Amino acid sequence: MINRKFFFDNVRNTLFNGRFTQNQVNGISAILNEWEERYSRKDDRWLAYMLATTHHETDKTMQPIEEYGKGRQKKYGQRLKMSGQPYSNTDQIFYGRGFVQLTWYENYERAGRKLGVGDAFLRNASLVMQLTNATKIMFTGMIEGWFTGKKLSDYFNNDKEQWPNARKIINGTDRAALIADIAKRYYACISYTTGA
Repeated sequence: MINRKFFFDNVRNTLFNGRFTQNQVNGISAILNEWEERYSRKDDRWLAYMLATTHHETDKTMQPIEEYGKGRQKKYGQRLKMSGQPYSNTDQIFYGRGFVQLTWYENYERAGRKLGVGDAFLRNASLVMQLTNATKIMFTGMIEGWFTGKKLSDYFNNDKEQWPNARKIINGTDRAALIADIAKRYYACISYTTGA
């Protein structure tokens, strides 16, 4: 199990200027819980990079948020699929929401299918903002490579440690060096308790 006291004490000081809000603690805890329940045998660098992605994509709130501007002047901010074809089976607009700023009709559809909720996210896009859903979408999407075809294991494995390039999992190389630095700081805070 992750030593939560060590983790939170160090993250608070190195990444949050010595102060947390309860919402930040709750968001980080949801991510740590998901990791420990389902993925703790995976590479800890994956966890660090997911925490850094959340840190950046949520503007440090560590809570699922809606994209600033709600997709204004973006194709996904209109009733269009990735192909450019319009959709008419829902009135929802699929701008960025959640921990990873999930966008596009197809990604909301995939997320619903993968999380076993059918077309729920197509009917009500705001459901991806629920903490449990946002957490599962981030983990599954970054591990399986939903967003860009790139996944965590492409950049962190026995042969590779490519912190800046891991940004390609979410959004090309936008702010890659900044997020890499944040991820390394999270990684330095991950420690495990010994014994039971």
